[in-house]
Amino acid sequence: MFHSTLKSKFSLPVRVYFQDTDAGGVVYHANYVNFLERARTEWLRECYGYSDTRLMREFGIVFVVRSLKLDYLKPALLDDLLVVSVQLIDIGRSRVILCQNVQRDKDVLVESEIHLVCVTTDNFKPVSVPEVLREQWKNERVL
Repeated sequence: MFHSTLKSKFSLPVRVYFQDTDAGGVVYHANYVNFLERARTEWLRECYGYSDTRLMREFGIVFVVRSLKLDYLKPALLDDLLVVSVQLIDIGRSRVILCQNVQRDKDVLVESEIHLVCVTTDNFKPVSVPEVLREQWKNERVL
């Protein structure tokens, strides 16, 4: 994916709980999507000051997943402390591309590329990313 060219990175610690695992104590594959979502939400909140609620209230928009690519490299296990990262790759008019990884210590467990689209809350049609976010992100973008 985009490892060598990335700039700043946001990270969120996530503990693996019993509810995240299968009967063998291995994280169920779909639960990684939840970990990635939490990290994106906190990235927007902590780095740029926008919760999902604030985006909906101020701009009438949300970011939805258009596509995602996940590469599962190693399993996470019950009680592991993971770090889920978010890195901005590119911004289009209404699209945002992120690279996200899930790590345990120095081991990368999951690599992902997420394509988001900015849509209105009333009809879910694509709209431009709000200028205030675009301005904050322009120095973060890799491309």
